[in-house]
Amino acid sequence: MKTKYVPSARKRNLWPLIPLGVTLVVLGSSLRSPPQFELASSTSGVQLGTAGAYSVLAATTVTNTGATTLAGDLGLSPGTSVTGFPPGTVAGTTNINNSAAVTAETATTNAYLVAAGMTPATTEVADLAGLTLSPGIYAVPAATSNLTGTLTLNGQGNPNAIFVFQLPSTLITSSSSKIVLTNSANPCNIFWQVTSSATLGTSSVFQGTILALTSIAANTSATIDGRLLARNGAVTLDSNTITNPVCTTSTTTTPPATTTTTPPKTTTTPPTTTTTPPTTTTTPPTTTTTPPSPITISTGPLSPPASHTDALPIGLAIGGVGLAGLGYLFVERKRRQAASSNEVA
Repeated sequence: MKTKYVPSARKRNLWPLIPLGVTLVVLGSSLRSPPQFELASSTSGVQLGTAGAYSVLAATTVTNTGATTLAGDLGLSPGTSVTGFPPGTVAGTTNINNSAAVTAETATTNAYLVAAGMTPATTEVADLAGLTLSPGIYAVPAATSNLTGTLTLNGQGNPNAIFVFQLPSTLITSSSSKIVLTNSANPCNIFWQVTSSATLGTSSVFQGTILALTSIAANTSATIDGRLLARNGAVTLDSNTITNPVCTTSTTTTPPATTTTTPPKTTTTPPTTTTTPPTTTTTPPTTTTTPPSPITISTGPLSPPASHTDALPIGLAIGGVGLAGLGYLFVERKRRQAASSNEVA
């Protein structure tokens, strides 16, 4: 007598799992997890923010002797003592311990931290005199003088080329030392991150923005095409000329389209008149692009790694669940067949 196998209620409840398991496997094979991090693609640089408008910015005091001229703003915060103006002159605005000065100091701190964290840095000799450097990030060891002669910075034809110098201690330049810019190198994009204080020698010629953790001193007749920005200390001046570089972005001008209308022509031939309809010629707009001028290129804190490829894909996880369900059903079916055979016997 043939025995008909009737599955229990519990086992009948498992049958709907078969199509579910198949569905999970199909879906799982087509899904992947998103990358864990996105790395922003940007050109490395330093954003000065509102601090870019200042020729001199200090935290404790600003002291001047002689006929110093500042092409930009003068700022101090949280200190309140500014002396020597006049005879010194400020072409821009003087902000002493007000909201504008506070904001500029915050921007200076942010720029300092960005410059200090930029990598990879090429380690240079302590005295940069006699070198010709291309755009890049340079680590400069401490020395009695970091510049005893002439340093040449070669922009390689790119006005947006970035130079960042990281100094673990002081920045000191000798008397009459100078920095020469060639091939479109621009002081807008030259930054000196100084972990301690900076001193510029008598009659020296300096290029770029100094971001000093502590203080900055410019000795007699030193000239700076850039800015002196001190985070926590003083700025001391003596008959100096500080010319803020003008940093602007490129602009694109699109003039409006021009339309030329040819008036209708009428030809009369007795006894008929032929009228030529008006013709309209439209000149498409032309776009004139002003070549990019030097800018201070922005970059934020370093981004995390581009992605983690070792993360478990969502698809594999879902597929695993589906396969596990199918495996369970397969084992259950074998057990059921064995039980059926035993009952028949």
